[in-house]
Amino acid sequence: MKFIIKRSSLQGMTQIPGNKSASARAIVLGGLAEGVSKVTNPLPGVDSFSIVGMMQALGAKIDISNPQEWVFEGVANQPRVPGCVLDAGNSGTGYYILTAIASLVNGYSVITGDYQICRRPAQPLIDGLNDLGAEVFSTRNAGVAPLVIKGPLKGGRTKLPGINSQWLTPLLIAGALSQEGITVIEDNLMEWPYIDMTMAWMKLAGATCSHKNYDEFHVDGGQKYRAFTTHVPADWGSSGYPMIATAITHSKVTFVGMDPDDFAGERRYPYILQEMGSKVTFSDSGRTVTVEGGNDLHGIEIDCSGTPDAIPILAVLGCKAKGKTVLRNIGASRLKETDRTRSIKEELTKMGGKFEETQDSLTIYHSELKGAVMDGRHDHRIVMATAVAALMAQGTTTIDHAEFVKVSFPNFYEVMKGLGAQIELVE
Repeated sequence: MKFIIKRSSLQGMTQIPGNKSASARAIVLGGLAEGVSKVTNPLPGVDSFSIVGMMQALGAKIDISNPQEWVFEGVANQPRVPGCVLDAGNSGTGYYILTAIASLVNGYSVITGDYQICRRPAQPLIDGLNDLGAEVFSTRNAGVAPLVIKGPLKGGRTKLPGINSQWLTPLLIAGALSQEGITVIEDNLMEWPYIDMTMAWMKLAGATCSHKNYDEFHVDGGQKYRAFTTHVPADWGSSGYPMIATAITHSKVTFVGMDPDDFAGERRYPYILQEMGSKVTFSDSGRTVTVEGGNDLHGIEIDCSGTPDAIPILAVLGCKAKGKTVLRNIGASRLKETDRTRSIKEELTKMGGKFEETQDSLTIYHSELKGAVMDGRHDHRIVMATAVAALMAQGTTTIDHAEFVKVSFPNFYEVMKGLGAQIELVE
C-alpha cells in the first residue's frame, strides 16, 4: 500500500494509542504470571499480536477479543515446550524477549521471524543465555535467527554491550524465574529508559531487580510473577509524528491522555520542541499537551542515547530548523528493522535534505523539501517520518509500504487525516 501526501496544516484534538513497548511487557508478564491479569489500553498492533501468538504457544491463554481490555491466564511461571516454531513476525522486542523466555523451558524451542528479524544481531543475547546455563545457537552460526534454544536457564553471571537494551530486558525478565538468579554487567548502557520500564513492569508483576548505576544488574532467582491489573499509557514515541508534524507546519493540535511520568524517553518531545522555538503548553498536570506551529525553529544538539527510535522523526524536525541540528549517540538506531539513521538520511535526501553522517551522529541542515517517491523500507518509523516530512514539502510525495504503520500506530492514517492532513491510502 502507498501514502500519497500533499502539504497540509493540522487542527484539532487527538489521543495516541497505547505504548508499544509497555504492551509487549504486559503481554509477556501477563502470560507468565500465576492467575488472571487484565490490561486496559493495550496497543492492537501487529507486533503485539506476534508476541501474543508466541506466548500462547508457550501455554498462556490470552483473550484479545475486547480491544480495550486484554485478559491473560498465565502459565504460573512454567512455560511449556511449544508445539510449533515461535514466530516473532517483525517484532524485535518479541524476538529477543521470547528467546530468553524459551530458555526457561526444559526442552527445545525454535524462534524465527520475518526477513528483517532474521538479520538482526542476537549474538550478545545468545552468549549471555549460554553463560547463564541455557543452550542457544543460531542455525546459520551467524548470531541471527533462526535460533534453537534449550533450557532450563540456571543462572550466574554474564556481560553485555550497552548499545542495545533489547538484549538486557530479556535476561532481567527471565532471570527472576531462573534457578540461581543472575548478575549482568553492562558496558555503557545507552537505552536506560527502556530498562526502567522493564523493571517497573517486573515490580508490578511481583518480581524485584536491582542495579548499581545501570552498570551492574542483579535479579534473584526463584521468584514468581503474579497476576496484575493495569493500564497501558499513551505512546510518547507515536505522539512524536503528529506532534512534530504540528510544529513544522501552520497547525495547532492538542494531545490528550498523555502520561508525564511515563518511562519512555520520548516524553522529551514537547521540551525538545520548546527548546527549538515551538509554542508548547501543558494542562491537566501535563496529561494534555498543545503544540502550535508557525514559529521559526532553530537547530540544537540532542542526545539520543535514550531515544533510538526517535532518530527518523527528529531528522525531519531538523530539516525545518534554521542552522543545524545534531543528533548524537545514535548507534542503537542502526540495529532496528533497518539502519534507521542511514535509511532516513537517504530518503530525505531524495526530498532535498542536507546531512552529514558519522557512525554515532547525524547532522541535519535547514532544508527546503520537495515531494518525491519514497521507499518506506518495510519500517514503520521510516514510513511515518517521511509522511510527516511530506506535510511540509512542496508538491506531492508518494510513500511505499504504508501498511507497516500498523506495527506501532495502527490508526496513524485515521489520526492524521482526522486532523486535516491531505493524505490518501491507496493499494
